[in-house]
Amino acid sequence: MLKWAIIFLVISIIAGLFGFTGVARTSKTIAKVLFFIFLIIFILILLLGKLIF
Repeated sequence: MLKWAIIFLVISIIAGLFGFTGVARTSKTIAKVLFFIFLIIFILILLLGKLIF
């Protein structure tokens, strides 16, 4: 899933360069949401790993 966040980030950058504002805005939003989801999951895994071990 992190792969999808990176893909959407690249799409948003390329679309921004070409001036496709609708595509850039949508892909940027998706990339941002996926990034924060994985950031939260990463922090939870770190905390749970510390509690278990």
